Amino acid sequence: MENNHELEDELQPEYDFSKMKGGVRGKYVERYQAGTNLVLLDPDVAQAFPTSDSVNDALRLLMQIAQRQKPNNALEPTSQI
Repeated sequence: MENNHELEDELQPEYDFSKMKGGVRGKYVERYQAGTNLVLLDPDVAQAFPTSDSVNDALRLLMQIAQRQKPNNALEPTSQI
């Protein structure tokens, strides 16, 4: 089924936006352009880390641990003589 209906302007003539005070055009444009880094947590993880600070602290700790770990060379093949 083809939809050829043009969008109808539902804005009522009595709306006068020139009388609105405090509106600033582009107020959030910088935030929008910077983007976001939204991550959705599974419910069990969200229960363990209920705030963004707790998530960030845990991830920073994990990063520190990962940086301290030395590579496991035990799995590398040894030369045979």
